[in-house]
Amino acid sequence: VPVQYAKRVVGRRVYGGTGTYIPFKINSANVVPIIFASAILFFPTQLAALIPWPPLQQFANAIASGWYYYPIYFGLIVFFTYFYTAIVFNPIDLADNLRKNGGFIPGVRPGSATVRYIENVLNRLTLPGAFFLAAIAIMPTVFFRLTNVPLLSYFGGTSILIMVGVALETMTQLESQLKMRHYDGYFK
Repeated sequence: VPVQYAKRVVGRRVYGGTGTYIPFKINSANVVPIIFASAILFFPTQLAALIPWPPLQQFANAIASGWYYYPIYFGLIVFFTYFYTAIVFNPIDLADNLRKNGGFIPGVRPGSATVRYIENVLNRLTLPGAFFLAAIAIMPTVFFRLTNVPLLSYFGGTSILIMVGVALETMTQLESQLKMRHYDGYFK
């Protein structure tokens, strides 16, 4: 999302007037929705292990091994992605900080219109991120059930996302360290 900062003229100098961007992540929730959804789906099985009541055990077995496990899991991941993003990301604070610093989104009035615009952008970005997250979480399990290849049971969607996230973060840290070592700024 592009952001412009207002120009200030003091004497003969012009300050500000720069443009920048607000970086929004497509998957701002990371793996947290998968963990929440797994915990919710694991709860009936855990409860059935503690309470030996046949209807509860049948219900837990139906959820754990039935075909409808995947749509429920998918739906819970999408729900918790929106839920967690709404908790973590506060568009009101962002719009207020923009206003305090003299920033504005071109074509959008400051204040409540900016909040609505940011919420709209965030909702549109969260949907494909939630679908991607749910697909990544479900695909390894589906492939394992279809092919019975034992190697696929070791790599769940959550572990793949964590490994890729750690690898990307390590690459970013290495890149910033290399840039810092070759810096030709004030210290030269």
